[in-house]
Amino acid sequence: MKKNLSLSFLLTFWSIIATAQQQFDLIIIGGGASGTSAGIAAGRMGTNTLILESSSWVGGMLTSAGVSAIDGNHRLLSGIWGEFRDSLIARYGSQQALATGWVSNTLFEPKVGQEILKNMLLSTPNLELSLESEWKSAFYNNGQWTVTYRRGNKDWIVISKILIDATELGDVAASIGLPYRLGMDARSEIGEEFAPEKSNSIIQDLTFVATLQDFGKGNDRTIPKPEGYDPSEFACACAHADPITDQAPTLDCDKMLAYGKLPNGKYMINWPNCGNDHYVNLVELSPEDRLLEIEKAKQTTLRFVYYIQHELGYKHLGLVENEYPSQDQLPLIPYHRESRRFEGNVTFTLPHVRSPYQTENPYFKTGVAVGDYTIDHHHKKNPNAPAIDFIKIRVPSYTIPLGALVPKNHPALILAEKSISVSNIVNGATRLQPVVLGIGQASGVLASVAINQGSSLQNVSIRQVQQELLDQKAFLMPFLDVSPSDPHFQVIQKAGALGILKGEGVPYLWANQTWFHPDRLVSEFEWVSGIRTYYPELREYWGASGANLTIGRMIEILSITKTPIKLEDFGKVWANFGLEGKPTLDKILNRRDVAVITDALLPLFQFEIDWEGNLKM
Repeated sequence: MKKNLSLSFLLTFWSIIATAQQQFDLIIIGGGASGTSAGIAAGRMGTNTLILESSSWVGGMLTSAGVSAIDGNHRLLSGIWGEFRDSLIARYGSQQALATGWVSNTLFEPKVGQEILKNMLLSTPNLELSLESEWKSAFYNNGQWTVTYRRGNKDWIVISKILIDATELGDVAASIGLPYRLGMDARSEIGEEFAPEKSNSIIQDLTFVATLQDFGKGNDRTIPKPEGYDPSEFACACAHADPITDQAPTLDCDKMLAYGKLPNGKYMINWPNCGNDHYVNLVELSPEDRLLEIEKAKQTTLRFVYYIQHELGYKHLGLVENEYPSQDQLPLIPYHRESRRFEGNVTFTLPHVRSPYQTENPYFKTGVAVGDYTIDHHHKKNPNAPAIDFIKIRVPSYTIPLGALVPKNHPALILAEKSISVSNIVNGATRLQPVVLGIGQASGVLASVAINQGSSLQNVSIRQVQQELLDQKAFLMPFLDVSPSDPHFQVIQKAGALGILKGEGVPYLWANQTWFHPDRLVSEFEWVSGIRTYYPELREYWGASGANLTIGRMIEILSITKTPIKLEDFGKVWANFGLEGKPTLDKILNRRDVAVITDALLPLFQFEIDWEGNLKM
């Protein structure tokens, strides 16, 4: 009998070990905005993927934090962000049905956003989602990650080749000792003229968002008066001025509430001006101390809700019911605007955003995620924050370099969410929802390409990552005038990533722009300036004029490079790609033509580049 019991025990023990040490290609810790999109992208590429999320929801800041008003990228519907927006339109009936508040073109109920993202995850092949799973440790040794997490009352162990840190604050990368920056960078260290003279540990205010619901006039939904309530804390909440348009301040409480008006009579309360922003740097605190500080942020929000109801008279607006799976009817997590910023293969700083074509190294050629929102920082709740005139830091739309997602000298860890290698100032733009979705998608693709190539992250093919992203209808370059539905979208994106045809960047209100201008004519000099990087024979060639580029001149110039292209080759391009006109020697070429010809006849996208965007020799 004892022998049978021992055998039974051993079988049970080894069964538990086998189950607990389940193997994956990729583990993603954090099911927020970036973790969700990373999992979808990787699973679709056949990568056996696990997402560990500590809460019962996915989507992070878009859903669990209640920030359900999308900032930016209204016309840059890149990849998974575009799919999510299309799903919202299908759910609510039209784009106009999402434009309920003036802060955004896309507002939705957090519960609806969570349902859509979760359904996207559950319909993705090769992907396992483990909710209410708290990671405990992560170690990398002998080419393998070992992650321990707790679900229910049991610890589980899983292993993988690559890991993505998609936590809100970069906790996984920090746990293995990777170097990072936190707070404001010093001007001399980061090379940004708008940065403070000395570095400090001050981060952006966080917000514990509230979602209110209109219960109808005559209903009193006023919450109990919070402890420490003082109406003077919110006295200027109804005063509003748009700092970019420089409009005169208005005193309009209805406008303040309409800022985050959601469909179906709900309101997102995420108001920076004498509202519920809350300053605390909890990044390096213990989990217990974080919870204490988060509770203080909740109380700030509850005081503001009481002010709205009691002082401003909106008693019929109460905390939403049945929106979040929480006892206090508040979101599950706070809205973190800032995280640790780890040291990557490159650091994305302000010069690369403001003047991408003039920097020493062309990071833009390695672009994998795009954004158009202006640099936006929240520091009103911390009087010790150095004054930085963020309104003067005008930038065009931009692309994030792949090297910012890869920590220096680590072969198998990818940075996501808000922990990528950027400066403190630039984080004010890269932290926004559609950009973080793009970062996540790029992370999942990067992991999958490395796994498929049998390569470390440090040796991955950047061009292959970009090609896979293009196949998933993601933007590499922020060209707003050529959408993924354009038949030449991919080749135009490639022309931009190659640096052959540069975009025209424009700082514009709260939705900055970069234009490709596909119908604009190309000069000989512009084209030669773009391709001479790839042809040594053209680096000292000064025979290109400012005249419009023709097919005949393109053939002549390429003959210098010993590239055998003939007029009949152009005929095949016109037949296959549906370009306008006829391919004669005197045919004047526009930017669309040149992008298509380049991709069809010249193998330039096959040339590998390094993390700085320079051609590998």
